[in-house]
Amino acid sequence: MRNVDFTPLYRSAIGFDRLFNQMENHSAKTNGGYPPYNIEQQSENKYRITMAVAGFADNQIDLTQHENMLIVRGERPKDIEEKTYLYQGIAERDFERKFQLADYVKVVGATMENGLLHVDLEREIPEAMQPRKIAINGNNLLEG
Repeated sequence: MRNVDFTPLYRSAIGFDRLFNQMENHSAKTNGGYPPYNIEQQSENKYRITMAVAGFADNQIDLTQHENMLIVRGERPKDIEEKTYLYQGIAERDFERKFQLADYVKVVGATMENGLLHVDLEREIPEAMQPRKIAINGNNLLEG
């Protein structure tokens, strides 16, 4: 595993320290590949996360958005009876997966279909933050 040193970028990139910290933290910790997921961009401001959650019911999955973090947890009831497997290829374990969301991205809905959890997200940029045209009103030079 390679470690990337972002120190030279701190000298010339102002205000990106949060981004660099996220990149360093993400590279330091990985939560494996379970459950597998896709992130799809459906349009300029709409996204969809699809997670393969076979064996989980709707009431066993918890979605929480706290500020810019989306947390998806799956918790299965503990089986009372022991099972004897000849081969176990289907993971039957609890999970927690976190997604760092950009500013102004919020969850707008979630659905379960054929063992897939779809989480729909949308970026809603406040009107005050959207680009606007600035009119040029004449000559501002002082005449003397």
